[in-house]
Parts: sequence; C-alpha cells; structure tokens
Amino acid sequence: MLTRKQHELICFIADRLNETGVSPSFEEMKDALDLKSKSGVHRLISALEERGFLRRLPNRARALEVLKVPERGEVKGGSRGEVVPITAARAAPRPAPEPANDVVEIPLHGRIAAGTPIEALEGSTMLPVPAALLGSGEHYALEVAGDSMVDAGILDGDYALIRRTDVARDGEIVVALIDDAEATLKYFRREGAMIRLDPANRTYDAQRYRPDQIRVQGRLAGLLRRY
Repeated sequence: MLTRKQHELICFIADRLNETGVSPSFEEMKDALDLKSKSGVHRLISALEERGFLRRLPNRARALEVLKVPERGEVKGGSRGEVVPITAARAAPRPAPEPANDVVEIPLHGRIAAGTPIEALEGSTMLPVPAALLGSGEHYALEVAGDSMVDAGILDGDYALIRRTDVARDGEIVVALIDDAEATLKYFRREGAMIRLDPANRTYDAQRYRPDQIRVQGRLAGLLRRY
C-alpha cells in the first residue's frame, strides 16, 4: 500500500515517461510534489523501489523505469493513518516506453558565435548526444565559438543543443539569425520596437536590431562539453 506522496510520485514519473520518454529531473519531482528538498524525492524513490513499482537504471543519468502503476484502490492518508480512496487512479496501467536515456545522433550544423555574429555553417555531420539531455521536439547542435556567454556557463568549444523553434520569450537563450546571413547565440529580449540580443559577459555590448532583421532559429535545450 502506497502513501499519498508515493502514489503522486509514481504517477508523475509514469505520465512524464509516457509523454516524453525521458524521466523527470529530481528538481521537477520536488516541485511537482511540493517538497522542500530533493532528499525527500530520494526517500520516495527508494521506497517505490522496495515496493517493486520503480527501478533505477544503472550508469544512466535521470534513468527511471516504471515497473507498474497503482491500480484503482487505496492509499494511506489522513492524520490518523486511515485508508482513503484514490481519486485519480488509473483503471488499468499502461506499459511505459523504454526510457530514452541512450545515445542518439543529431545534426551538427557547424560553429556559432557566442560573441560577434558569424555565418552559421550548415553541415551533414552527426553528433552523438545522451538522449536524457534532450526533451521533446526536433534538435540540432552547434559548436560554440567565442566567450560572450561564459557567465551563462557556455564556453568556447562547447556544443549547444538547440530545440528547433521560431518563437522565443524574453530571457531565453536562442539562436538568432541576423539578416538571413549570420547567426549568434544570445539572450533574447524585446526592447520597445527593437529586438535586443544580450551577451553574458560584461566585456561585450548588447546588440539591437529591428524585428524584421531577426529570425529565431531555436532555443537552447542543453550543453555538451568534451574534456
């Protein structure tokens, strides 16, 4: 018999795996269950492992496999430990897909400036990436050239993993194509009638363009760094 929090967590993990194929992060699980710290998530996962609902896959980041989900029934609850009915239980468990934590290949489209804009190179090279670093959607990679995003943890030689999209919200790090010729990796912000591309390095100035000069080519989804 599961506690209410255990039931909420296993259902949350199962739903996320069904939707994206990727296990939620511990931070996401903490927020979803309104817990104060990630140590509470670790305890819940350990309890679910002991009860045979969950399995951690070895040597893989964020790799959880749901072995079963709760049937319609009961969970422990209440201040006196009485049994209360589950109101959101599933009528029948759905088999979860294999967690997408293996390596996948995405297109590597040359180098992109994290400083002064340079031409974005198109190429057919493929880059192997742990699938756990990617969410849903179509992705590609760009090798970072420059140091204007170092304060955001993006270094020269890193591989920026980009989710394809043509829209962006203020404060997101995007690939911006300038005048259909040059691309750069910057924070995206609207400033009145202009678009401002902000660096994350005090030695670089913000760049301002008319909206018709800028096309968003994708949003930063992750980073890959080789040592």
